[in-house]
Amino acid sequence: MTTVSANREVNRNRHLLVVDDDDRIRTLLKEFLARNGFRVTAARDAHAARRLLDTLDFDLAVFDVMMPGEDGFSLARWLRGRSGTSAATPILMLTARGLPEDRIEGLSLGADDYLSKPFEPQELLLRIEAILRRANAKPTGQERLKLGRCTFDLDRAELFVGDEPVRLTEAEAQLLKQLAQSPNLAIDRMDLARDTADATGRAVDVQVTRLRRKIESDPKNPRYLQTVRGVGYMLAPD
Repeated sequence: MTTVSANREVNRNRHLLVVDDDDRIRTLLKEFLARNGFRVTAARDAHAARRLLDTLDFDLAVFDVMMPGEDGFSLARWLRGRSGTSAATPILMLTARGLPEDRIEGLSLGADDYLSKPFEPQELLLRIEAILRRANAKPTGQERLKLGRCTFDLDRAELFVGDEPVRLTEAEAQLLKQLAQSPNLAIDRMDLARDTADATGRAVDVQVTRLRRKIESDPKNPRYLQTVRGVGYMLAPD
């Protein structure tokens, strides 16, 4: 692990939590990310991670899925279910199992991204930096699309209820942005799935379900995020 990020100075104030039961991987990740400018705290299991999340603020958490005792899925569910700002901490899941079902479960629990082991350290770094850029995007003043009680800022890929931001995962934000770029036009489900963690399209279905819960007054009868049978999905703003 010798790559050094060009964004090292930008990363310097970012505090990451790495949770992995493998001592070697945990140590290597901590050293690699630290060399790229991050402050890194590591935990060997979910119990230790919970204690850290109770006392410290993190800019992003990296959770291994397969851990003895409580696994990464359960830890992600616990974090997303908390009250306060820590519940919105971005999550990157790591797993030795690359099954689509695992990726879908991680995304459905609110993970921002998913990376299968073995992976290139540079890819991990780029994914972390991409998530952090999304989480800290600055306003540009572009007009928002109105979706009933919600509005969506296309340039920032951010959803609001009034002036209050609505927490979106990286996958949710990118899917909504794809749809918002072509309002009132049906987009093929497989086109939407092309850059997702699951190219079968099932991850898209999961993200649509989650987005409807955040946008629609009646998610079972969606007004704004519509299914176009035989094609895919369409965003129909006011």
